[in-house]
Amino acid sequence: MDGQKTDDESIRKSEELFAHTPVRRLFLRAAIPGAMGMLISSVYELADAILVGNFLGETAFAAINLAIPFVIVGFALGDLIGSGSAVPISISLGKGDYDHANDVFSYACVLNVATGAIMGLALFFGAPVIMALMGASGELAALATTYLQVYAVFLPLTTIMYSVDNFMRISGHIRRSFLVNAFMAIFGTGLEIVLLGVLHLGVWAAAFAYSLAMVVSIAIAFWPFIQGRMTLKFVRPTISPETTKEIALFGMPVFLENAAGRIFSILMNMALLRLGGETAVSVYGIIMSVQAVVTMLIYGTVDALQPAVGYNWGARDLSRVRAIEVYCFATSAVLGILGFALIRLFPEQMVLIFLPNAGAGFLALATHALGLYGFSFLVKWFSFAAQTFMIAVGQIKLASFVSVAMVLIFPVAVLFALWPLGLDGLWLNSPATHVLCAIASALVLLRFRKTVHERVERA
Repeated sequence: MDGQKTDDESIRKSEELFAHTPVRRLFLRAAIPGAMGMLISSVYELADAILVGNFLGETAFAAINLAIPFVIVGFALGDLIGSGSAVPISISLGKGDYDHANDVFSYACVLNVATGAIMGLALFFGAPVIMALMGASGELAALATTYLQVYAVFLPLTTIMYSVDNFMRISGHIRRSFLVNAFMAIFGTGLEIVLLGVLHLGVWAAAFAYSLAMVVSIAIAFWPFIQGRMTLKFVRPTISPETTKEIALFGMPVFLENAAGRIFSILMNMALLRLGGETAVSVYGIIMSVQAVVTMLIYGTVDALQPAVGYNWGARDLSRVRAIEVYCFATSAVLGILGFALIRLFPEQMVLIFLPNAGAGFLALATHALGLYGFSFLVKWFSFAAQTFMIAVGQIKLASFVSVAMVLIFPVAVLFALWPLGLDGLWLNSPATHVLCAIASALVLLRFRKTVHERVERA
């Protein structure tokens, strides 16, 4: 009886939050913790870059930026499973099909461990070859290889972090999701400070600190699920091609964005090594660290509302879906404009945070690059909001198109188009790319809106 009571309370809590809470209050309850959780996560990545740059120097800083795209590739399948399972789970809960929701939840957990093990083995043994193919050599290649291999060892345990965050929010425990992310960032940063700043260990310690923080945070996050106190329950999963296909289809847009985006980052790093050497890679690392803060705020805002959008879409409450999305797009626009203003006003200060001993030449190049890159924030928010909306309502093909165009097709096309400009062409890649993406996203949304109106009229 107690277990049934707990189940009913959890279900009622999710329904009350997603279906009945006033949209403004829902937005504040979901988006602010979601954005703050993502911000805290990006703050750790920011702290990691700052600590490596300050304690280990420019070569180590360049090394981790060469390795990071491959680390994210390692997590890409975990993100696919997390995002791919979140949508059918939310829609199933909205329809009242709790058995299917629990089955997808349990199967997703199994898939995470299996894919993490496969990716971990591939990256651990492939790391030396990868860095050689990138064009890195000597100390730069050795440090990048070590950094990547430490992450690879932990992948079977850490890929599920992307999923459990979604599972907590789907169950209505948004505050807990925020607190777990906050703990992970604080614990990981503190441990890295001790390992690098006090014990003076090498670049491997930076990867170890974050990996260990993720493992501990995952254990904390899953504890209430293990106890049976959440909306989602562990069951013996139905391992079937249908469930696998369902998860893969819904998660494909995010996976394509992550995987394709990292492919472009790899191409970008190779181009940077060729045109500007280790210095250009370090500058790009600073740009990526700065943009991650604004990007994660935007993504955290819209992603936190995805379960609510999916729930109401499943319940056929289109007016509520529309009201939620108005808040998502408006807030994303404000954050994008704010990011542009900050990066244009304080570029030199941003560079010195990462490499306080940077010379005049490095400082001039980095501030110039940041100034050009900053224009991307004026438009990139729109594509993020559009893509997340498409995922939430199950429009996988359209969302996949936006994802691949945003992170691979347009960037590669722009890379070749602006190649004659040298390094300036590389710094301008993101602004040009996101202008094209905003146009494509607007066309996709207009097409989808027309389709929905036609279906409503026929009904």
